[in-house]
Amino acid sequence: MADLCGINKRLTAHVARHTFATSVTLANKVTMENVAKMLGHSSTRMTQHYAKILDQSILEDMMNVDSKISNLKLQ
Repeated sequence: MADLCGINKRLTAHVARHTFATSVTLANKVTMENVAKMLGHSSTRMTQHYAKILDQSILEDMMNVDSKISNLKLQ
């Protein structure tokens, strides 16, 4: 399958779990708690091994905080 898609990496269940956790769920703002449940983990601590927090997600969250603070200043 990797050859057909031009992927130069050995695809394994481990790679699939990382991809699902990071690219599919977290990148689409699914909570870590829900990702943990989807992966069958009993806690988010286990999930953090699979799911990297995306820099873009952090940036968006901080921009949201900044917007809320700005709105408070205007009131």
